[in-house]
Amino acid sequence: MHTRRNFLKNSALYSAGILAVPSLSSFLSAGGKPIGLQLYTVRDFMAKDPQGTLAKVAQIGYNSLEGATYNDGGEKFYGMDPKTFAGLLKSNGLTMRSCHYRYGEDSKGANLTNGVFNGTILHDWDRAVEDAHTLGLQYMVCAWLSEPERGSLDHYKKMAANFNIAGEKCKKAGIQFCHHNHDFEFITEDGKHPYDILLGETDPGFVKMELDLYWATKAGQDPIKIFEAHPGRFPLWHLKDMDNTPAHNFTEVGNGTIDFKKIFAHKATAGMKYWFVEQDKCPGSPFDSITKSITYIKQNLV
Repeated sequence: MHTRRNFLKNSALYSAGILAVPSLSSFLSAGGKPIGLQLYTVRDFMAKDPQGTLAKVAQIGYNSLEGATYNDGGEKFYGMDPKTFAGLLKSNGLTMRSCHYRYGEDSKGANLTNGVFNGTILHDWDRAVEDAHTLGLQYMVCAWLSEPERGSLDHYKKMAANFNIAGEKCKKAGIQFCHHNHDFEFITEDGKHPYDILLGETDPGFVKMELDLYWATKAGQDPIKIFEAHPGRFPLWHLKDMDNTPAHNFTEVGNGTIDFKKIFAHKATAGMKYWFVEQDKCPGSPFDSITKSITYIKQNLV
């Protein structure tokens, strides 16, 4: 029987690194390349028909996934427990390497129990880590901070301390903790960015970053300079392009103004292991958009 005690005992086996899942090198030696998609892009379809949606994603050519939701209840990953969901992924030739989670300080939203978010960084994180371990995740990522969760630089320092705690628990289970940025982490306060605090106040072994290239660029930042300032801290990337309009809307990879070829030339400095296409809003069918993105990526980036 899979129990919390067994989990804690077994997790010690993985404290030296991520050993529970195939490595990038072994995946490549098997003749494939990770072609990643963040499932938030097809979130409406995943909510209605996860089986059919995953089959279509695989048919388009994606094989490496990042989940967008986790519900600390009986139906944890898109209405399924970790083992059931893992079976569905396997049947479609898919690997979920990462999943997004909430910080949990904001009491507004779903998954509330006794007024708090469970299965978040601040509330019952142990259970979330256990479920991630069962599914075989390599990364657990803080996805987004609501406005009440952002606050001052001192508040971000407190957050960084909590990230260290969460990251240490992940590390014991062979999982790497990361934070995914938007543009608000680059708003200057007292001459510093909150992103600088999150990088500077966290242990590089416990906390790494998933750099969203669109949001960093929209905030006026140069991803390459970020990589050079903190080499090895960015194992995960989000790929979506920015259109050439005053609104800087989301668009398909290769259809906008971001120089992905130049950025990919610095992937070793960044420490990049996996990337995921994520298009928050699509002009039509998201399946059409992710098809356009994968076509460009295969022809130009991988």
